[in-house]
Amino acid sequence: MTKNPKLHLENQICHSLYSATNALVRTYRPLLEGLDLTYPQYLVMLALWQQDGVMIKNLVERTRIDAGTLTPLLKRMETKSLITMTKSIEDSRQRMVVLTQEGQSLIKKAEDIPDKLLCNIDMSKEDGAQLKRLSEQLFLLLSKQAAQ
Repeated sequence: MTKNPKLHLENQICHSLYSATNALVRTYRPLLEGLDLTYPQYLVMLALWQQDGVMIKNLVERTRIDAGTLTPLLKRMETKSLITMTKSIEDSRQRMVVLTQEGQSLIKKAEDIPDKLLCNIDMSKEDGAQLKRLSEQLFLLLSKQAAQ
């Protein structure tokens, strides 16, 4: 057994973030059932509701879901008739993702999800904003390191 606190599980930032992320995704699950979406699919829909008709590489950047995971996810969403994928006019090697009418119609059902999520989290808006800011800062720092 190690006495080194650096190696204690409860002292690891990664463990806290991993646990919080899992708990957050579990909290989303019942909220997304009415939309018949998984959490990763919800992220894609949020990106497309904000900007429709984008290349897959754009969705990879915006959702931060790697291409190897995103492509089968998009295929499942296409099977559900939420999106269509077509070849880009500008670059035939690229695929464009476009919302279907059914995908667009989910916007109304999704509008109250952020508020419902906040009702499940006993955290001030200020703490939530700080958590988001620190998470983004950590993501950017680690992304920059990984790119080097």
